[in-house]
Amino acid sequence: MDKIIGIDIGGTKIAIGRADSNGNLEESVRFPTNVSRGYKAIVKEIIERTAELIKGQSIKAIGIGCGGPLDSKRGRVLSPPNLPGWDDVPLVEDIESVFKVPVYLENDANAAALGEFHFGAGKDVSNMVYMTLSTGIGGGIILNNKLIHGVRDSGGEVGHQTILPDGPLCNCGNRGCLEALSSGTGIAKIFREKLASGRSSIVSQWVNGPEEISAKIIADAAKMGDPLAKEVWDSAIYYLGIGVANIVTIVSPEMVVLGGSLTKYGDELFIRVRKIVRERARLVPTDEIKIVPAKLGDDVGVLGAVAVGLLGDDR
Repeated sequence: MDKIIGIDIGGTKIAIGRADSNGNLEESVRFPTNVSRGYKAIVKEIIERTAELIKGQSIKAIGIGCGGPLDSKRGRVLSPPNLPGWDDVPLVEDIESVFKVPVYLENDANAAALGEFHFGAGKDVSNMVYMTLSTGIGGGIILNNKLIHGVRDSGGEVGHQTILPDGPLCNCGNRGCLEALSSGTGIAKIFREKLASGRSSIVSQWVNGPEEISAKIIADAAKMGDPLAKEVWDSAIYYLGIGVANIVTIVSPEMVVLGGSLTKYGDELFIRVRKIVRERARLVPTDEIKIVPAKLGDDVGVLGAVAVGLLGDDR
């Protein structure tokens, strides 16, 4: 059986895996990106590591998930903020010229959505929304078994819907994005600002300075009943629920899959998000829409890239 290679490229690390067409990951490798060495050196290592994984196996295709912006049709990466120097680089061409098999490029959040759709929580549905909740908030939307790309591959930016018009400034330049309110970065920033304004919290005793405060620490303090941590954490989940309700109202998917590090802090997040969606998405059959945790865990990036390679242009 021909194998698929999946390559997940991030600003901190790169993961490469070899899998069969059912998404069974046979072998994988992870290594630091070290962005300072530049595009050519990084691609050289990707090629070397991929060659080691192939080891004489018959390869059908290679899929790549990478942070955007990018042009999936032309196979080029267009200056992503986490990969400095990758300015309109021909990533697909550079990989394809070495391995002589079809290579396909996809936005990393869309790739993860395809991974969960084909190999994970969504493999039994036709309409699914995937959201990853970690440092930022990204996602992908699949309708009638097809990924929504939108203009210039910009579809599915679920983290940049406006929730609070006069809310905190987001990294994208807008105010009140879901990402600014409910991502790990946004939660920590809001918490630090409240501490700086004179509020008190047990968290101050756990860290050496405000820069060490993370969403995980805030979640832990909230579980212990710390008033400020609970206030910030509860608000983040509330705004997340509104964001999911907005998406459900527009898309009415069979399933919403939530993944990423912020979903690992207990079932309360899912219970509350489901409740908010029922209360706010009034015109869709919310009792038929499942809101569930992702299943692929830390392999979602590489298996998402495998799905990209498996589906090719038919995604």
